[in-house]
Amino acid sequence: MSLSRRGLLAASGAAGALAAAGSGAAAHSGADERTGGRPRSRVRTGFDRLAADGYSALAGQRVGVVTNPTGITSDVRHIVDVMHADDRVNLTAVFGPEHGFRGTAQAGGSEGRYDDPATGLPVYDAYLKSGQPLADIFTASGVDTIVFDIQDAGARFYTYIWTLYDCMKSAALAGKRLVVLDRPNPVTGRAALGPVLDRAFATFVGREPIAQAHGMTVAELARLFNGEFLKDRPVELATVRMSGWRRSDFFDETGLPWVPPSPNMPTPETALVYAGTCLFEGTNLSEGRGTTRPFELLGAEGVDRRWAEAANALELPGVRFREAYFAPTFSKFQGKTVGGVQLHVHDRAAFDPVRTGIGLLVTAKRSWGGFAWRPDNWIDKLTGSTRVRTMIDAGAGTDEVVGAWNGDLAAFRAVRRRYLRY
Repeated sequence: MSLSRRGLLAASGAAGALAAAGSGAAAHSGADERTGGRPRSRVRTGFDRLAADGYSALAGQRVGVVTNPTGITSDVRHIVDVMHADDRVNLTAVFGPEHGFRGTAQAGGSEGRYDDPATGLPVYDAYLKSGQPLADIFTASGVDTIVFDIQDAGARFYTYIWTLYDCMKSAALAGKRLVVLDRPNPVTGRAALGPVLDRAFATFVGREPIAQAHGMTVAELARLFNGEFLKDRPVELATVRMSGWRRSDFFDETGLPWVPPSPNMPTPETALVYAGTCLFEGTNLSEGRGTTRPFELLGAEGVDRRWAEAANALELPGVRFREAYFAPTFSKFQGKTVGGVQLHVHDRAAFDPVRTGIGLLVTAKRSWGGFAWRPDNWIDKLTGSTRVRTMIDAGAGTDEVVGAWNGDLAAFRAVRRRYLRY
């Protein structure tokens, strides 16, 4: 790339990033507040504010970015493309998590090591890397500061928050600084819900004892990780807050564009139910992968209307269940027609995804004789202990199972409160 071309791209990238940040300053108010035909965002992300400040937090640093397709500006340009075109940032590397930097891989996959065709930047595979091996990758990349910018889904078993945790731990080992650019929790940050992980069940779907629906943003989680779980060797941490975000905001109230953070998280409505219905990954029922409504459609061969009837009889707040039939195109029951339920959330403020997930497990077991846990007891990794599985097997009802974690949840909520920033 010639210097003149580089300068032109830098100028346009800087102007665009600053324009995106500036457009978020106004409250979202519809057609009378538009830029280029697009409603302005009420919320400015951490990246928008970083760009508006001229990237001063990255001055003089060789920068690497941990991100995926959700790392976008308010006008849907990728932050890597924007920063690469801006001479105020010395961007030298990208680190790809599960599904990859550009998002080409399915669940449990990554893109490997390659040079990004759009920017020429080296892309390192960070998926399932932690500790010294990931620290060695950071060292080999030559970066001074690692920037993390990924949209979370609000559930403990959504792996990007543990990618953040692993990056923090490894950055400390490598003597690198880490900057977290904040984004909204798409299902609000009002409350923490669900069981708290027992460390004996720690895996990549839960490294440390936090609640199943944590009710925090990624920057808040980073502060909690550093202060509670990495305090023996904390990373040099900086966070860039959002502006305009309220803890009661669902994602569609932010004015920000939604990009699926993974292939089976297509909409904010998926995220709304995910903290509960992902538990069906630990069973022999389909969790809706391979359909247009993953985690909203659940079922198996032989399930009939009795499950929807039993689930509706629980009168769970904010949700109703429809008898449904579907044929997944991949994953469990690929190409087979199965019966089950579709969740219809009619009052999202009242809806409790974790209680709903437990209620669905209880009623599935009681209404369908074929119900079984996955042979590897994956449900224990998802819920964070044996308690949910053993209580349901013993015949416990929804209220009894949910009540069993109240003490642990209260303790986590007290810790969580110290790290909230909004």
